[in-house]
Amino acid sequence: MKHPVDVHVGKRIRHRRWMVGMTQQQLAENVGIKFQQIQKYETGMNRVSASRLWDVADALEVPISFFFEGLAEGSAAQPEVAGDILSDKEALALVRSYYSIPEAQRRRLFELAKVLSSAA
Repeated sequence: MKHPVDVHVGKRIRHRRWMVGMTQQQLAENVGIKFQQIQKYETGMNRVSASRLWDVADALEVPISFFFEGLAEGSAAQPEVAGDILSDKEALALVRSYYSIPEAQRRRLFELAKVLSSAA
């Protein structure tokens, strides 16, 4: 049976990997394991050991705490994930594209999106 924390950590690994545009194979090579193991981590089928999570965090250039963000305080059994919108590949591609836009233009685009969303 999958533990909810393992599932949450796996989703955070997948989201960060997608955000940096890294494949499972590339992450596996950086960490020194097979890509199938990354697949198992991302689905929560296998738990990630502390030392392996350290290596994954290093490869993805995030602090270890990144993988636990969104978990309810004091409740390891019930992670709180707000909407989990980044599980949608199209949404993730949109976010990645958004952050590749220069900051000044990105702010204007953000303001436009706010106006359009309130008009709908």
